[in-house]
Amino acid sequence: SFSVKVSATQQSGLAAIPSSNNFGTVPVGSSKTATETLTNSGNGKVTVSQVTITGAGFSLSGLNLPIALTSGQSYTFTVQFAPKTSGSVTGNVSVVYGRGSSSSNISIALSGTGSTAGQLAVSPSTLNFGSVAVGSSESMSASLSATGASVTVSSATVNSSEFSLSGVSLPFTIAAGQSAPFTMKFVPQTSGSASGSLSFKSNATTSTTVEALSGSGTVSTHSVALAWSPVSAVSGYNVYRGTQSGGPYSKINSVLDASTSFTDTAVQAGYTYYYVTSAVSGSGLESTYSNQVKAVIPSP
Repeated sequence: SFSVKVSATQQSGLAAIPSSNNFGTVPVGSSKTATETLTNSGNGKVTVSQVTITGAGFSLSGLNLPIALTSGQSYTFTVQFAPKTSGSVTGNVSVVYGRGSSSSNISIALSGTGSTAGQLAVSPSTLNFGSVAVGSSESMSASLSATGASVTVSSATVNSSEFSLSGVSLPFTIAAGQSAPFTMKFVPQTSGSASGSLSFKSNATTSTTVEALSGSGTVSTHSVALAWSPVSAVSGYNVYRGTQSGGPYSKINSVLDASTSFTDTAVQAGYTYYYVTSAVSGSGLESTYSNQVKAVIPSP
């Protein structure tokens, strides 16, 4: 008779997925992240004792060493590329692992390209709304333009409640050589000079782009007195005003006017206004507009 003695050898191995990582082109001042997963591909327990990284702009996060991995177990961490200068960059993640007194090493190749950050400009650099009657508003158009590279605008802040921004949805990206229009509105709350600024935050070379804002609120000394013939069986009237003949018109009475007269005190010197009225029945039905009347406000 005879006997055969069989012994099993535990094998250790570690795999990195992906085995290399190309971050592509990343603007200077921005960053891009990617995940790396270490998996124990052997049949024995391994311990990751050291992880180091080389290459300008590359960094590691999410590691808590040492890392013990049983067979088939995985661990994921993050690699970030934040280029400081333009040009191609290569790097390497070195992972030291082992079982018992033996140790091995695997490498993860890294690459990426830093691109020069774009420049962001606002035009005009200053918006002056001039004199606007308290209770009225004035809107002006402006635009942002990108040169050199695309620019992503992440936020916009106006430091005065008398000015407001519209026409853009944040965040947004402007391609190099392109522009994005927007609108600013000035609604003076009191008489006198008003000033403020609009600040855009972006990944451009200069991270903050500022447009100066100014205007003056005036209390009008002019008014327009309106009167019309009564209509039977109505609850009241609405008064509408526009700055162009034929409209569009905006309603200027806050509540239904039960009388047949109205005085508009929110008019500006040197402007021309056009007025119409409508009648509202007891059930809330509103008539079509009346005939239009024109009022020319003297200046000053």
